[in-house]
Amino acid sequence: MGGSLRVAVLGAPGVGKTAIIRQFLFGDYPERHRPTEGPRLYRPAVLLDGAVYDLSIRDGDVAGPSPSPGGLEEWTDTKDWSLQDTDAFVLVYDICSPDSFDYVKALRQRIAETRPAGAPEAPILVVGNKRDRQRLRFGPRRALAALVRRGWRCGYLECSAKYNWHVLRLFRELLRCALVRARPAHPALRLQGALHPARCTLM
Repeated sequence: MGGSLRVAVLGAPGVGKTAIIRQFLFGDYPERHRPTEGPRLYRPAVLLDGAVYDLSIRDGDVAGPSPSPGGLEEWTDTKDWSLQDTDAFVLVYDICSPDSFDYVKALRQRIAETRPAGAPEAPILVVGNKRDRQRLRFGPRRALAALVRRGWRCGYLECSAKYNWHVLRLFRELLRCALVRARPAHPALRLQGALHPARCTLM
């Protein structure tokens, strides 16, 4: 017996949100970046540890805030992005772009501000994409991971959508964390504790 899970994949334009989702669902990678035309909704079924779960994965650029962190101030219609009823968040940034990391920082704050009082705290996984461009990164991985885990109290992982590295692991760990969110522990601690092998298959 499984269940359903609503996931929002958010981040600045061009960081690889759609590429990550397409690698997970279809195993392909677009060589040329094309801006996502409005929000898209994917509904895959996933087999995790013998149980089937229906995912609702939301992706898009233009319906969210403007590309700069300051643009979040103009992002007033949060209901359009279902921030209030999303079960888990993937916040993607480009490891070569400090601006995209600041954008994720602002997104995390906005998510916290729009969460209804008394609602369970949704797990947040911060994902540094484009690990294949490691030599061009703007900051050391350990420092960024420590900031996100200890300061922001979110999960942290890096991946390469281009080479399909850690993409499956990303969704597996997010799903495992969301499924145990009712336990009396902080979402960040639950997420880091979920980083052990599990069987996860796209159906």
